[in-house]
Amino acid sequence: MPELPEVETVRLGLNQVTLNQEIQGGDVLLDRTIASPNSPLEFLTQLQGLSIVGWHRYGKYLLAELSAGNWLGVHLRMTGQLLWMSQAEPLHKHTRVRLLFPNGQELRFVDQRTFGQLWFVPCDRTPKSIITGLQNLGPEPFSDEFSEAYFADWLRDRQRPIKNALLDQTLVAGVGNIYADEALFLSGIHPKTLCSTLSHSNMKLLRENIIRVLKDSIAARGTSFSDFCDVSGVNGNYGGIAWVYGRDGEGCRTCKTRIDRVKLAGRSAHFCPQCQRQP
Repeated sequence: MPELPEVETVRLGLNQVTLNQEIQGGDVLLDRTIASPNSPLEFLTQLQGLSIVGWHRYGKYLLAELSAGNWLGVHLRMTGQLLWMSQAEPLHKHTRVRLLFPNGQELRFVDQRTFGQLWFVPCDRTPKSIITGLQNLGPEPFSDEFSEAYFADWLRDRQRPIKNALLDQTLVAGVGNIYADEALFLSGIHPKTLCSTLSHSNMKLLRENIIRVLKDSIAARGTSFSDFCDVSGVNGNYGGIAWVYGRDGEGCRTCKTRIDRVKLAGRSAHFCPQCQRQP
């Protein structure tokens, strides 16, 4: 599933190619992709004639600010892709929504697993009132709200493994499996460590490394995996420099110990048994 750096990579790309161009029409090829309004026809009718002022991101959600105070919300979920291309390009079999723009261009939403969703938010409503998933998100990791005090206070009394806590979107928005593993490695913290046992210095370092790995991955245009690419269809480069994620069985980049993997709450956790000793 795309995480914050992958979604941010898409946002940056969309801001380069889609702004100030009128949406001239479109096509919904899978009705359930449209989460709001209930009618795909109404979704397209509401969008037609509007232009995109700018793309924003909150956690793993993309929000297009539209003319006249309207909004378009997008959640890529597991396999969603937003691709900017010529209308003449043959349709991919997993194309779910097409939005048509001038000069024969279009924005295609392609989604193999069909969990992705789009929302139209009219000018008299807020995105949070329509896109209910936004209501429970924690602070953005690059915001002032994601402070040392906030992070320590949230973790202090929780009796759960730190890896599980980092995947909780109410703690911090946008961090998922990949970057939780990476931040824990850089902090020397085993993924099974209980939140309540972390020292203040552990928490401080972990917060810093969450921000670090997210920035590093954005700079590398995200992690390449089978379903992620930017708006031009290009994969990211972070996977080639990952410390532990996806490297089980390979040697640790620091100590050469074989990277291990365990299951926590149904998710894989990658770690170095030497650099991240279990408490």
